[in-house]
Amino acid sequence: MQIDLLERGVRRTDMFPLQGIGRLAIGNSRGQRTGPAALGRSLVIGRTMPTVTITHTTRYRYGTEVSLGPHRLMLRPRETRDLILTSFDLEISPEARIDWSHDVAGNAVATAQFVTNTTMLSIRSCARVELRAPVWPVFPIAAAAASYPFVYLPDDSTDLGALAMPQYADETGRLSRWVESFVMARPTDTLSLLKDIGNGITAQISYQSRETEGTQGPLETLDRGWGSCRDFAVLFAEAVRTLGFGARLVSGYLFNPAANLAGSSEAGSTHAWVEVFVPGAGWIPFDPTNRSVGSSNLIPVAVARRIQQVAPVTGSFHGRPTDLLSLDVTVDVREI
Repeated sequence: MQIDLLERGVRRTDMFPLQGIGRLAIGNSRGQRTGPAALGRSLVIGRTMPTVTITHTTRYRYGTEVSLGPHRLMLRPRETRDLILTSFDLEISPEARIDWSHDVAGNAVATAQFVTNTTMLSIRSCARVELRAPVWPVFPIAAAAASYPFVYLPDDSTDLGALAMPQYADETGRLSRWVESFVMARPTDTLSLLKDIGNGITAQISYQSRETEGTQGPLETLDRGWGSCRDFAVLFAEAVRTLGFGARLVSGYLFNPAANLAGSSEAGSTHAWVEVFVPGAGWIPFDPTNRSVGSSNLIPVAVARRIQQVAPVTGSFHGRPTDLLSLDVTVDVREI
């Protein structure tokens, strides 16, 4: 019998809210409204760009020797203008053949092929990155997209494709009505609208860490009134897609050096959020779990249309379900 395995468990923390000022938006850590006078100040207020290490370990224990199927690993951080990857190591036991590739979204994917039976599987990745995202991000929105609704350019619309289309059934239009309640007028400021949707999720949905597999659908999260960060991300992505925005789910890590943010007692954790494509600014990170915008504390690993496509570790073994005794995942994110 082939048993599928999925690493799970993402946790939340608080970050920085978005501040909208029309075509330019600045984020800060206190949530005040900022205006044009603050723009120049935001360009000189900064922080020391940290160098961070991420150690992500996944261990499976089996009650008897099992044959391992291929395992798909998404553990290598994505390099962006805000993140420089300076080193990455991957250690796997038992010995495996590793094949690297990039998927359709440009994510680095390692496929591990095993030739020996085992009672234990250990996967350990160690990455070192330089974080260069500003605490006060500036988003240069194109004039044509500063107000919602707007129309994507034909090429952008074609390339976004399914990323701008709802992925869950909403036969009664409930999600559509829910998200429409945040559209105060037409036209309305684009970034303020996206911020209001994220804030609305935080206000209406309670956070609960959940270690079980799977992700709630957006209507299920609204019905239950609670969810994990991946549930928050799915709800936000589906809500903005309902309004016509292109959005993609992101998995990665949260850098929390003060270890004082809600949902993370350590220096960091795995996390899930959303990126929305806004012309001029490009892909803007939104963390609806924490009412935040920008990537100053986010370390992206993978992006995709569906949250199921960005699991850090997926694979299978041949045996009985009871052969799997335990699955342990530890993540350490720290500044050096």
